[in-house]
Amino acid sequence: MEFFYALALIAGILVVFILLVLIATSYDSFKAKIPPEVDQPSKLSLYHYFYTLVEILAKTSESLGIFKEHILIRLIFGGLPAFRDSKLFIKDLHFDGVPVRIYLPRLPSASKWRGVIFFHGGCGMYGGIRSHERVCRYIARESDSVVMAVGYRLSPECKYPAQNLDCLTAAVHFLKTAENYGVDPDRIIVCGDSVGGTFTANVCQELVNRTDIPKIRAQVMIYPYLQALNFNLPSHQKNAFTALLSLERTVHYILKYLNKDCSLKEALLAGSHVPESVNLKYRKWINPDLIPEKFKQDYEPPLPTPCVPQVHEETKELFETRISPLLAEDAVICRLPEACIITCEHDVLRDDGLLYKKRLEDNNVKVTWYHIEEGFHGTIGFFGYSIFSFPSSSKIVDHAVNFIKGF
Repeated sequence: MEFFYALALIAGILVVFILLVLIATSYDSFKAKIPPEVDQPSKLSLYHYFYTLVEILAKTSESLGIFKEHILIRLIFGGLPAFRDSKLFIKDLHFDGVPVRIYLPRLPSASKWRGVIFFHGGCGMYGGIRSHERVCRYIARESDSVVMAVGYRLSPECKYPAQNLDCLTAAVHFLKTAENYGVDPDRIIVCGDSVGGTFTANVCQELVNRTDIPKIRAQVMIYPYLQALNFNLPSHQKNAFTALLSLERTVHYILKYLNKDCSLKEALLAGSHVPESVNLKYRKWINPDLIPEKFKQDYEPPLPTPCVPQVHEETKELFETRISPLLAEDAVICRLPEACIITCEHDVLRDDGLLYKKRLEDNNVKVTWYHIEEGFHGTIGFFGYSIFSFPSSSKIVDHAVNFIKGF
């Protein structure tokens, strides 16, 4: 009898799982866009539906009062522990209260190493040192660098701008103490993916006027999020329903990150949070006309939308350079270090990277740009997981490594 009950329980779990998969499929398949030219479309489609399933479970658990939506997503997508690495010393430390992990090459160097400060992606709410462990180890090994991964506090438990402040604090500490880890303080590069790219841009901007610490030598931004004024750029339209990170999810995560009411999503998508005076001020930097023509196929300019003062008041943080580094003044941009920007064709945030590339170049900052035609947002989150990874994952990390090795 106990055996029968056990079988019934297993069968029940399988039935529930299948039903949830069917719900996830019907919930999102009509919107999810898996372009045939994207990297391994079948695998990406499978991952997309699994993520949608987890998202539904997370939202359901929150509505039932079991636990918050972000908790389940963190548990499942926080990354798997990596095996011991014989080529690296790995230390967990705290820099002025901020958790960091240092990856040091075991083989001695005839000269001081270069240093890499790494900020992980994950919308400021997900991920951590472990989620990007394989990326950081690879960078340390292949570029022969000391890498510092920053475990900044996550929203919504720790409200914005705690994340930016943690990244800045850890970066300043490392710049001041680099020689303690055998690092040349004049050869330190800052690197990050997605919102980690936001933090990379912001930290570099924050430090341009500091004279009491060494200057950052270069910055690497991998499919960065850089502005929240215009959600109707060509890449927003083209990739509005692309797998894993759709346009709606992007705005939903921005609002969740800032602890805002997610019912404001439609207003932000329409641009109702931006006063006309602000649009006029920043259109010289954030404008579809600045995007190269080859990236504007089938683009349709949106109809003008009046600003809703209440929405603007509720979302004022979006106009801060900590959230939108693209809004920094030229006096700051012109003093930034050399940059590497990596964009992906099937990424809703593609044009953020293209616009920042143009701003840097217009201010005589040297930019190395790599564009991954088959790439999609979040691909390096799969890096180092063997058959579960994507060729574009390795291509992006290798581009970053090759750039870093130039310093």
